[in-house]
Amino acid sequence: MTMPRTLLACSVAVLLIASGGCRRLQRERAERQTAEQAQTAPEPAPVAGETPVVDQRPSARYRVEQRPPRIPPEQREPAIEIDEVASQRAVASGREADALARAREFRAMGDVQAALAELERAIAINPRFTPALLEAGDLHMEMGELSLAERAYAAAARSQPDNFDAQYRHASALQQLGRTDEAVRAYLRSLAVRPDDFDAVLGLSTAYLADGDAEQALPYAQRATRSRPRSGEARMHLGTVLAALGRHEEAVVEYRQAAELLPKPAPGLLLNMAESFNQLGRYAEMVGALSEVVAVEPSPIAYERLGSGLFRLKRYEESLEAFNRSVELDPSYAPGLNGVAVCELNNYLWSGKTDGAARERAVDAMRRSLRIDRSQPKIVELLRRYSQPSPEERRAG
Repeated sequence: MTMPRTLLACSVAVLLIASGGCRRLQRERAERQTAEQAQTAPEPAPVAGETPVVDQRPSARYRVEQRPPRIPPEQREPAIEIDEVASQRAVASGREADALARAREFRAMGDVQAALAELERAIAINPRFTPALLEAGDLHMEMGELSLAERAYAAAARSQPDNFDAQYRHASALQQLGRTDEAVRAYLRSLAVRPDDFDAVLGLSTAYLADGDAEQALPYAQRATRSRPRSGEARMHLGTVLAALGRHEEAVVEYRQAAELLPKPAPGLLLNMAESFNQLGRYAEMVGALSEVVAVEPSPIAYERLGSGLFRLKRYEESLEAFNRSVELDPSYAPGLNGVAVCELNNYLWSGKTDGAARERAVDAMRRSLRIDRSQPKIVELLRRYSQPSPEERRAG
């Protein structure tokens, strides 16, 4: 019997599907057996010195990995050297060095503008050429161009932070510009390069004092005198710091030592010493110091201080004379005018309020003083009280 063609084709198709399904089942069974054998297989023993680490991520199916052995600290060698990342200094080429040499020649000949032009050329070639930046700063400093000098020194300090001259000169320029906070930081940077430098230590102390911080200035002032015990400048500065702290007895000791060490007593030193004598009530010594000052370098403040000391010693006529000399040297010096007013008012009162001329001279001095400085309540009160003649003066007139 012959099967119909349609039935035959269907039978062949069924056989092929059954055959393919069997093969798939066999393949899946084999994969399961392989996975079971892998899970039950013993773990490999770790190599000596290695620490087995179990990767617990689900995707890893609990694989076991081996971590590289740890190297003891004493056996470690750097894989990356610090020199690989250290900042490199700008190395001068021949062109900027030649320009600097020409600038120095021009400077020696007194041609400052030509020297500056050569320095600008050197810096244009190499903006981090520290010697040219320092030379430019020095030239600007000589010309009194403090702001330009500060910029040049600042650039030198940025170019070469471990260059002491750059840091110190920048600090000095900042201090002369009155930027004391920045000067303090610059002095500290210079001392980080050269911790025992006398000029930097003294400069830092003066910057602290100029900033009104005598407490911070003191240890550096003492350090400077220890570094150079025979330095009159350091002794004078230490005395000024001690006086600012109200330690006038110690200040006088330092001032006296400074006067002995300096070639000649500086007017500033004698003025400071006189003020410490004043604070201590030692008026005769105050007058003695100020007499030396006015003999060498007369000034409004020196004569005013001398008048104050003479007044306290009850040498009133000499006191008035000193106050008048102060006003002659500077008619706008209010303390001198106030001294004149006090002396003349006392003359008026000692006359029994009959010396109208003395009162008028006192009133004139007080009015002039108030035109200069209105915030003087004591002078305002005295002027209100004595601006008009008293009955005694009217009767005497």
